[in-house]
Amino acid sequence: MFCNQCEQTNRGVACTTVGVCGKSAEVAALQDLVLHQLKGIAAVAVAGAKVGVVDHAADVYTTQALFTTVTNVDFDAEHVGEVVREGAAIKRALRAKVEAAGGVVDASDPAVAFEPADALAGLVGQGEAVGHFSDGRRDENVVALQQTAIYGLKGIAAYADHARILGQEDPAVYAFMHELLAVLSDTSLDLDAWVALALETGGVNLRVMELLDAANTGAYGHPVPNSVPLGHRPGKAIVVSGHDLKDIKELLEQTEGLGIDIYTHGEMLPAHGYPELKKYPHFYGHYGTAWQNQRKEFDAFPGAILMTTNCIQNPRETYADNIFATGRVAHPNATHVDNGDFKAVIDRALELPGFTDEFDGGSVMVGFGRNAVLSVAPTIIEAVKSGAIRHFFLVGGCDGAKPGRSYYTDFVEQAPADTVVLTLACGKFRFFDKQLGAIGGIPRLLDVGQCNDAYSAIKIALALADAFGVGVNELPLSMILSWYEQKAVAILLTLLHLGITDIRLGPTLPAFITPAVLQVLVDAFDIKPIGATATEDLAAILGAA
Repeated sequence: MFCNQCEQTNRGVACTTVGVCGKSAEVAALQDLVLHQLKGIAAVAVAGAKVGVVDHAADVYTTQALFTTVTNVDFDAEHVGEVVREGAAIKRALRAKVEAAGGVVDASDPAVAFEPADALAGLVGQGEAVGHFSDGRRDENVVALQQTAIYGLKGIAAYADHARILGQEDPAVYAFMHELLAVLSDTSLDLDAWVALALETGGVNLRVMELLDAANTGAYGHPVPNSVPLGHRPGKAIVVSGHDLKDIKELLEQTEGLGIDIYTHGEMLPAHGYPELKKYPHFYGHYGTAWQNQRKEFDAFPGAILMTTNCIQNPRETYADNIFATGRVAHPNATHVDNGDFKAVIDRALELPGFTDEFDGGSVMVGFGRNAVLSVAPTIIEAVKSGAIRHFFLVGGCDGAKPGRSYYTDFVEQAPADTVVLTLACGKFRFFDKQLGAIGGIPRLLDVGQCNDAYSAIKIALALADAFGVGVNELPLSMILSWYEQKAVAILLTLLHLGITDIRLGPTLPAFITPAVLQVLVDAFDIKPIGATATEDLAAILGAA
């Protein structure tokens, strides 16, 4: 086993016996085999593109298969093995189409020729034999950039799958996926070529986030500011965690009139800002914080729990029998529900006691997407010109259980009263309920949304830069980012693709980045690790502003 794709990797180097996330060595080998299968499909797809052959089934398979390898998504060895076998059928069908059209497929390519073993143990052995990023014979800096691009591609796959479910796709995105996977086998590409590919990955992710933004706002309206209770009220209950808004919409429809309140958890909190979701009176509030307390929160929840194309933080833990899961990905100890039919979840919620008391845990505001923020742009611009707002901070990204993330809480708490904090993704749960007040009616803490809503934050920054007649890097704006898994890698690459500089990243830098590659990023983008304390970083940022 060799896995270093997430922030909490063992000893800051790599997990080699079992993942800190709980992933077994067996699953790690099978995920390597998924990537090997995808390299073969990609080689055939690239050959097909030369003769006009495009296969939507191969495109969708590639997206979903990559998604299963994202951290904390699929820990089920049998299921990952089935993903590998499904790929073999996809590859055969695609190859037949390509060759029938006169395309030339390199049959000597090991990934093209690969056929999966019948038994699971055989598949694991095949996966162990094709580990992609632990071969010390290759240039370590090239490997680091390959990992950066491929891990970014995994994040793209997650966003692209959510967008596709709501009808938003772009053939150019699928084509890039195949091209990037195919060139993993090209040993002629040097460091500069892989730097360019990594940045191109960021550009493609920008397009995918645009698609997902169009999908979500097209289906559910643009987010609007909305106060969300953090407590609970008496009644039956279902809590929904994850990212998939389609699932929560269908659940809201199916629970109308049944006396079941729907609560969000984790990254589902921003769902309360969408008009087509918040209109349901039984869409009540938010339960819990985020990953670091998930087990405790879920064990205490008196109703049913729905995980939507997401993860249970630690599969080594045993959870109660009230957890259900959707989507292609697998979840340990969870009952799978398919095709938007949530009867099993609803029936379990009706069996369970639900909340028997009322608790006022305060409230938080959500819904500060680009439309909401830019609707008050003149007020913001005047506040900046008058000095009422000195600086903006984008403090966002992933949360996680590894120590060191209290830095982000400290940063927001210590941010001066004449500064504004924009936040997004689950990293905000370190400080999302802080009462920071307002400046001239503008809240000092603005929740932009989920991790994919980095697109909204980017559009806000670009619009403000245009209004001030400067580049984004000249705005009184600093980005303080936390990362955990591959969607964060994709977003970081998007920011670098846009030429955004002086980003502070933490709580630790990616283990797959070598000193030489880090120096490339420092020289080109002035990217830097977060400092020892938030106090020091705030002083450095505002002192230089």
